[in-house]
Amino acid sequence: MTGAYGLDPSVLDSHVLVLNRNYTAVRVTSARRAMCMLFKRIAEIVAVEDSEWASYDFESWREVSEYKARYERDNHEWIRCVRFELAVPRVVRLLFYDRLPKTPVKFNRRNIFARDRNRCQYCRREFPTSELTLDHVLPRSRGGKTCWNNMVCCCVRCNVRKGGRTPSEAGMKLKTDPVKPKRPPVITLRLSSDKYATWKQFLDNAYWNVELRD
Repeated sequence: MTGAYGLDPSVLDSHVLVLNRNYTAVRVTSARRAMCMLFKRIAEIVAVEDSEWASYDFESWREVSEYKARYERDNHEWIRCVRFELAVPRVVRLLFYDRLPKTPVKFNRRNIFARDRNRCQYCRREFPTSELTLDHVLPRSRGGKTCWNNMVCCCVRCNVRKGGRTPSEAGMKLKTDPVKPKRPPVITLRLSSDKYATWKQFLDNAYWNVELRD
């Protein structure tokens, strides 16, 4: 992908769903890596058009991008090269990989905030990540564990108010009971955007559990 010009770097960091050869979702990658796989002919683009799947290699996607640039420009993000533009794909399929990785959802601050949608689970208000903390529902001083079922997103004010007490002792009520998500919470946030609507065609909550990768 040499020769790009006037490009917003964030475009190449856009998220692309990766399928294995059997059309099963295996991970999420960046547009940069997706286009490299396409150019190396180890992947193809999968687009959902009128509820049907269509596959494209690099050259055919280049032709499709010309049409989209003319009639659907506002519906896509664009990689601008010296002689042409490419619409950023949303789904790619690996041509030679048929395994399904079994990666558990990582227990970390980012995923807890995403699971709770950056909302304090006590006052129910949404905050920037920098203004949020994590709270042990059952305090550690009382034997509470640091796990999915005992950790919630909490604003500083509510955290101070609750202190080392349980929610009932502090006269506070949880918005929702904390649980371990079945898939990375960031994926759920992406699905709420029209930009990633095509992902829904390939997601199966019964077995799909992917890890976000840069």
